[in-house]
Amino acid sequence: MSINHVRPWRNIYRRKSRQVMVGNVPVGGDAPIAVQTMTNTPTTDVAATVAQVQAAADAGADIVRISVPDKASSRALRDIVAESPVPIVADIHFHYRRGIEAAEAGAACLRINPGNIGSEERVREVIAAARDHGCSIRIGVNAGSLEKHLLEKYGEPCPEAMVESGMDHIRILQDNDFHDFKISVKASDVFLAAAAYQGIAEATDAPIHLGITEAGGLVSGTIKSAIGLGNLLWMGIGDTIRVSLSADPVEEVKVGFEILKSLGLRHRGVNIISCPSCARQGFDVIATVAELENRLAHIHTPMSLSIIGCVVNGPGEALMTDIGFTGGGAGSGMVYLAGKASHKMNNDQMIDHIVDEVERRAADIEAAKEAAE
Repeated sequence: MSINHVRPWRNIYRRKSRQVMVGNVPVGGDAPIAVQTMTNTPTTDVAATVAQVQAAADAGADIVRISVPDKASSRALRDIVAESPVPIVADIHFHYRRGIEAAEAGAACLRINPGNIGSEERVREVIAAARDHGCSIRIGVNAGSLEKHLLEKYGEPCPEAMVESGMDHIRILQDNDFHDFKISVKASDVFLAAAAYQGIAEATDAPIHLGITEAGGLVSGTIKSAIGLGNLLWMGIGDTIRVSLSADPVEEVKVGFEILKSLGLRHRGVNIISCPSCARQGFDVIATVAELENRLAHIHTPMSLSIIGCVVNGPGEALMTDIGFTGGGAGSGMVYLAGKASHKMNNDQMIDHIVDEVERRAADIEAAKEAAE
């Protein structure tokens, strides 16, 4: 019996949406929620941008977005797409010609902003290019760049204005018989973004790209994104996410997966359950967890690991994890395997031993998968 049958309060019922393809990655429908990031290197520096795309892909990114601000970037995009291990979304602002050039260069998706892409006629030309080259489109509404007539109508960025902007642009795509699109309604304010996303989720069955835009630095942006995206995902809203941080794109990917893992929506790598430590700890919990996070970053197989400093909560947490270690004092602790006490281990050997156990379990799981296929 699965854990969701035993504990129905853990279920999240995702909003039903159409499915579109971003290259070979399905978005919407019953597809896993895709994790995205965006490069911050000059697009014209092909080597640096490809390296950043590869690093993001190694961290688990399903899709990577790249800004295409000028014609030189359009030319560079072709070479980047050819070397990218994941589908590339071209980020288009202000000049519709960049969208056409990006489609011709092999972008899997075009992100266009209703607030600055230009007239309806220019949007039609971008649609034609997307159709001709097999691109999907993301309608990217942003509270900071709403159309002038909507700001005049509503007086300020608000959920109603953002939803109206998105629906107006959806109408243009649908009037041109183009349906391979997804939509986002981002804002830096958590309340504004959440309300806008709830509104757009009710108004369309298009796949939804979630994001709290300009969320901030690594710590503050992570917290803001976890609150905003976490609540929407809990409500079943969202088919792909990007965590916007003033930080390395790899950190965006890590945070994105941690948000999804905390809600049971994606499972990748080792989920470490650890205590904050206190005077009862039988070993240095903080240093141990930091080293384990670093040494286990290469493990992609979903697995749970509990690292608890003492026996108050340690045995209970270990019962619910694949591998566990609980401090017991006197320089040693108990190793748990599959929820059961297995053997004692000296603290000074514990990290190497846990890494070995995790790698062994990951290899066994992957071997079983291959045998089943």
